[in-house]
Amino acid sequence: MKVAVIIPAAGASSRFGGPQKKPFVSLDGKPLWQRSSELFWNRSDVVKTLLVISPADRDEFRTRFGHLMMFANCELVDGGRERFESVANALALVPEDVELVAVHDAVRPLVNTQQIDAVFRKAAETGAAMLALPVTDTLKTVDQGTITGTVPREGVWQAQTPQVFRRDWLVEAYAKRTGTVTDDAQLIEALGHSVCVVPGSAFNFKITTQDDLKLADAVMQSRKKPGAAKPKPLFFDDEPKWD
Repeated sequence: MKVAVIIPAAGASSRFGGPQKKPFVSLDGKPLWQRSSELFWNRSDVVKTLLVISPADRDEFRTRFGHLMMFANCELVDGGRERFESVANALALVPEDVELVAVHDAVRPLVNTQQIDAVFRKAAETGAAMLALPVTDTLKTVDQGTITGTVPREGVWQAQTPQVFRRDWLVEAYAKRTGTVTDDAQLIEALGHSVCVVPGSAFNFKITTQDDLKLADAVMQSRKKPGAAKPKPLFFDDEPKWD
């Protein structure tokens, strides 16, 4: 199936700190946006990759990274004030003959090819799929610094990306959306469609703080060591689960 990939990178990075926005900082010699998007560039099933950045960052981006874009299967798109506006801007540029649209955070640079294969395959079968992990920590509700309750973790999963949907479903979902959206799967669910979960990986975390960046760098360095273990699939119910 033909797939288009949307990489939102237009956020303000307010929680990250430092002089650069998160997608532009270097991780082992490459900017985060490149680490997150290059896994899709040379796939035979991906016909278009759309990198969404803030219009205010366009000049800086072209100055710093224009040479990379010359050789990448990637198109720049102006983002909006909110993430859902950025995705909507890119979605409008996806050709109608594309069957699936994947949305992947620009600051999740450690997803691997096997996970992408698995979620693409499940979305092709069912129309909507996403990577996610079951929550293992105890969750608390807190009000003004005081615990007010414990949230049962049974059946609770942490959403990851890529999230992959039929293009026509996603177009309809965005046309009918109301309010602020933080997760594209919400919109598909609101239409009445089921979204299948494909087990992701603890390594596929979102870089939000400087500590996250340090952890991502440690993962990258461990992957470069001779004899470093590669992800191995564990099969259950005919679906791959990744360590």
